Amino acid sequence: MKPGNDTQISEFFLLGFSEGPELQPLIFGLFLSMYLITVFGNLLIILAISSDSHLHTPMYFFLANLSFVDICFTSTTVPKMLVNIQTQRKVITYAGCITQMYFFLLFAGLDNFLLAVMAYDRFMAICHPLHYAIIMKPTYCGLLVLVSWMVSTLNSLLQTSMLLRLSFCIEVEIPHFFCELNQMIQLACSDTFLNDMVMHFAAGLLGGASLAGILYSYYKIVSSIRGISSAQGKYKAFYTCASHLSVVSLFYCTVLGVYLSSAATQSSWSSATASGMYTVVTPMLNPFIYSLRNKDMKKALKRIIGVPVM
Repeated sequence: MKPGNDTQISEFFLLGFSEGPELQPLIFGLFLSMYLITVFGNLLIILAISSDSHLHTPMYFFLANLSFVDICFTSTTVPKMLVNIQTQRKVITYAGCITQMYFFLLFAGLDNFLLAVMAYDRFMAICHPLHYAIIMKPTYCGLLVLVSWMVSTLNSLLQTSMLLRLSFCIEVEIPHFFCELNQMIQLACSDTFLNDMVMHFAAGLLGGASLAGILYSYYKIVSSIRGISSAQGKYKAFYTCASHLSVVSLFYCTVLGVYLSSAATQSSWSSATASGMYTVVTPMLNPFIYSLRNKDMKKALKRIIGVPVM
């Protein structure tokens, strides 16, 4: 690739799963299946919550928002990848890349914030049960979601706006199946010091604050559960947190795995596989985690699909 101050570059090449052309039909079928499962699974969660009055509580309100965000999160990357595989073209336009990156950052940030908000909801329910109904009113829950949208939107606008100031080399190849911010900054030909500083500061501040809030919430939750005298009470309290704790562990472990693998290898296949774990696999598994471990969700889903509820 030739370096140059070419701000008028019109397209990028998404290498993605470029190894093994004979595997492309298998990859297409696999990701199409996972995408459809993600969309329909999360839509069922949203439909079940909206149609069952017993699920009109803060916990399920946040879950419905998480399911909606997961659908949008996956839809920012997978459809374009499927089109590229089907057409045997790895091209994405400059405008398309910036747009994809904006929405990817937006919904990734929302996933992060909503998981923290859900941990706070469980903290209030278990540690302050007498004040839960007073504090977690619909208006307050809506405000928490609104603030999450606002902060994530501002972060996405900042990151993408700063990317627009960079110039890129000719024939830029992105070793992912989508436009990932860190890779884009690394491929720029102009000075990226400010971009790196803002990216790492935002990741540390927003991601670190959310993770710290989750860890603190669960520290207090575990302390409260240990203070419950009956074994049945302990089980009931832990059961209400089990699904969320599973999703949190899956999300943060896969995100951490992506960046560890990116630092350890430059392989396009390895980077794309690691990224696929939290952009596709995690949103796909969330509906199963919440429905299989939740009796109320099971009953609501059975009503939707017409199965008699015992």
